Amino acid sequence: MEKKDLDWSALGFGYIQTDKRYVSNFKDGSWDEGALIDDANIVLNECACVLQYAQTCFEGLKAYTTEDGRTVCFRPDLNAERMYNTALRLEMPPFPKDRFMEAVKQVVKANEAWVPPYGSGATLYLRPYMFGSNAVIGVKPADEYQFRILTTPVGPYFKGGVKPLTLCVSDFDRAAPHGTGHIKAGLNYAMSLHPIVEAHKAGFAENMYLDAATRTKVEETGGANFIFVTKDNKVVTPKSGSILPSITRRSLMHVAKEYLGLEAEEREISFEEVKDFAECGLCGTAAVISPVGKIVNHGEEICFPSGMEEMGPTTKKLYETLTGIQMGRLDPPEGWIVEI
Repeated sequence: MEKKDLDWSALGFGYIQTDKRYVSNFKDGSWDEGALIDDANIVLNECACVLQYAQTCFEGLKAYTTEDGRTVCFRPDLNAERMYNTALRLEMPPFPKDRFMEAVKQVVKANEAWVPPYGSGATLYLRPYMFGSNAVIGVKPADEYQFRILTTPVGPYFKGGVKPLTLCVSDFDRAAPHGTGHIKAGLNYAMSLHPIVEAHKAGFAENMYLDAATRTKVEETGGANFIFVTKDNKVVTPKSGSILPSITRRSLMHVAKEYLGLEAEEREISFEEVKDFAECGLCGTAAVISPVGKIVNHGEEICFPSGMEEMGPTTKKLYETLTGIQMGRLDPPEGWIVEI
């Protein structure tokens, strides 16, 4: 497959229109057979449910070129499962998991010329999403829906190397107990836009959100889960019913135990504990792990021993091991890598 003539190493993390996208419509109680189409534009009625009541959800995953030249995706079955569960919570008809997997394969294959070459630092980002498409004026779920997957080549999340971030403890709440924090709904991200703009204005890279009920426990940021390393080299991550179940976080916890032989635990983490950790990172699809060097709580600074210059040693091992699996340099656990 001849690749597109792009300067792959210069790509940023932004949208570039590719050749094909996958589309399937739900009408009269069932999903149609779906198809790959050329048109990147969506035409909607002015009263479409997604525009009135934000009935929409999405996923994010990547396709890679491995060291031996294969095109692969990383754990798309978990994206299919998470989107299925999100749809149920939003009263949307879930897109079948087997069809989700087939759609991923079809759209990557159709856009294989856009999958960046190995070693370029770039990947093909996939954005599956679904929305209520028919006109709804009363507050109720839509009757018709559209499921789509777009693709776009993206560069590394960090340009010029990975530098630890500085976060602030937010005065806003990301998600309420028994709310929608555990699903990948568009409305959750809309809620986080004002707090992140305010954080950026104040010179911070991201927010640390605490639990809305007591404001004493660590939850996550607007778009990533936390992962911490204790001073005795144990990997811990917050447990909460309002945290999005990150696929990257779950994978890193497995890597910590099974590849690196470390203790790894998901549990409630009080904010008071944070000052005692040796390392901190944010984990997600975009950057795998973003190291955190400092957290500021209303002027009080928590500085991690790993510092502000580079990843901590354990965080770095986690990052290198997981990316090694994704890029084909290390043998993966069964089912983690799906070849296109």
